[in-house]
Amino acid sequence: MTIDNRHAQIIRYAKELRKNMTEHERKLWFTFLKDHPLRFSRQKVMDTYILDFYCHRAKLAIEIDGSQHYEERQENYDFERTAYLKKLGILVVRYTNRDISLHFNEVKADIDRILRERMGFNP
Repeated sequence: MTIDNRHAQIIRYAKELRKNMTEHERKLWFTFLKDHPLRFSRQKVMDTYILDFYCHRAKLAIEIDGSQHYEERQENYDFERTAYLKKLGILVVRYTNRDISLHFNEVKADIDRILRERMGFNP
């Protein structure tokens, strides 16, 4: 498979993920990030990775982790991915499905706090 074919495949997969967001991704997107003053993209392709949510201006990736992220293989993949993104100056923050379900207001406040810090708006 050529690099161009691989990239096209990743883009198709990202579009499919956008159409079929998880319940927790939908909640965060439609009730908070979609209309946030700092623009976010969902299922953003970054090289060979797909980020759940990404704010280019703040260089912030937000990941919503389900139970599969606690399996060893996925943990290793997430570690490598985060290290790669960090080299690009991108901060990756992770919230669990449980965080979204039970502590949604705290998640929103945490994201806003991180965005203020990243954008240099510290009170």
